[in-house]
Amino acid sequence: MSDFKKIEIFDSTLRDGSQGEGISFSVQDKLKIATILDEFGVTYIEAGNPGSNPKELRFFEELKNVEFKNAKLCAFGSTARAGKPVCEDANIIALLSANTPAVAIFGKTWDLHVTEILHISLEDNKKIVKDTLAYLKEKGKEVIFDAEHFYDGYKNNPSYAMEVLACAVEGGADVLALCDTNGGCMPDEIAEITAAVTTAFPDVRVGIHCHNDTGCAVANSMSAVKSGAVQVQGTFVGYGERCGNADLSTIIANLALKCGYDVGVDLTQLRLTARKIAEISNVRLAHNHPYVGKSAFGHKAGMHIDGVQKCSRSFEHVPPESVGNERKFLMSEVAGRGTVLPKIQKFAPELDKKSPETGIITEELKKRENAGYHYEAAEASFDLFVKKQLGLYKPHFNVIMYKVLDDFPAPDGEQQSNAMIKIEVDGKITMSCASGNGPVNALDKAMRDALSCFYPEISDMHLMDYKVRVIESGLTTDSKTRVMIDSADSNSVFTTIGVSSDIIKASFRALVDSFEYKLSKKENE
Repeated sequence: MSDFKKIEIFDSTLRDGSQGEGISFSVQDKLKIATILDEFGVTYIEAGNPGSNPKELRFFEELKNVEFKNAKLCAFGSTARAGKPVCEDANIIALLSANTPAVAIFGKTWDLHVTEILHISLEDNKKIVKDTLAYLKEKGKEVIFDAEHFYDGYKNNPSYAMEVLACAVEGGADVLALCDTNGGCMPDEIAEITAAVTTAFPDVRVGIHCHNDTGCAVANSMSAVKSGAVQVQGTFVGYGERCGNADLSTIIANLALKCGYDVGVDLTQLRLTARKIAEISNVRLAHNHPYVGKSAFGHKAGMHIDGVQKCSRSFEHVPPESVGNERKFLMSEVAGRGTVLPKIQKFAPELDKKSPETGIITEELKKRENAGYHYEAAEASFDLFVKKQLGLYKPHFNVIMYKVLDDFPAPDGEQQSNAMIKIEVDGKITMSCASGNGPVNALDKAMRDALSCFYPEISDMHLMDYKVRVIESGLTTDSKTRVMIDSADSNSVFTTIGVSSDIIKASFRALVDSFEYKLSKKENE
């Protein structure tokens, strides 16, 4: 067990995370994420490899103009190439030009990689590691040695893997970051091997860098900390190559809330930090993601909801607010008055289970669920539904007419949709037309154009996701469809729903709700 209670958080979202499929950060994206991570309080931000491409060089130039309050910037690169002095190595020169206080240098610790990938001798590899780190230390850098493939190397040839670490220490390594690069180790292996390293090098900080190819990256990272590692490397929210990296959003909460470690961050900002990074990455944050997911503290079963209302820890392992999340009671046809009541009390706190309004709303909810509405994942539409039932809803606009036309075949080979909409706001009528790459896109554009002169705040909202599900599929083309739209503004993500046998009508109902919810939310704020 480690005597250290302070754990350094080394975030690699901008480097390892950018290698995840479907993720491509612009320079501005990386600057935004770096700022978010600094505000959250991580110890290190691994900004990338300045020697890899021109975009990385531009990013490091931009970083020189940014002042960080909490985090230490770290540039990433490899040990020098064989056969050339370290001072002449292009990668090392690029690392120094980044002008970061810390550098992370990866080197080979698995003899297989030395002989079969680098095609050099085992002794030459050790010398390269030592010389590279010594040179960077001479330049005043804090040096983190990323022992690539360390756990596989240790299992294959433990004495050699440890000899490479010894050379890194001789070169001046401040941290030995042990990497499960292939992501194939089990927690007991990680614990045993990490303990051997912390015992052998008691005066050097040891870090852990895991990949998730067996689904054990979080567990492996926790095992390493229990065995003495004091730095945890990973990404928000587990982004990375193949199956991803160790998920820092889960590890941070586990270390702080379950193990009592000081991780140096504002834990109440955990969910907001994860959501911001997911949005910039253009990757949806899974609803069931531990701690930070929208449904991480969502309850649907009546018995669970009753238990949470009486004693929250009966069905919640930590308070939702401890990680900046919130409790959610999912609305469905199995909901009783006790489930619906907290939602009603948001708008009418004086009501209770025995109030007639509670019973009426509960029964109407079941009717709408039977008609195909599915509110458990569309809380924005449910809030509007409750307000309408309580007589508290005042529409911000009325749709007088809308029309959608499609051109087939399209002149340019792609479908062109045209939408026209007429709305009324406070007695004033306006009409707008727009073209889009589909009927929903065209309606969205026309709606925005018509409403923007009355409500400029809608420019802050954008559509994130659109899903269609067929209900009663046995009716084939006469089936009802359920459309769900995810929208986002600068501080929240919300979901609306529409149901109809006409897919355009269902889409439009969900779209109207998204605009109404945004405007009503603005009023509440």
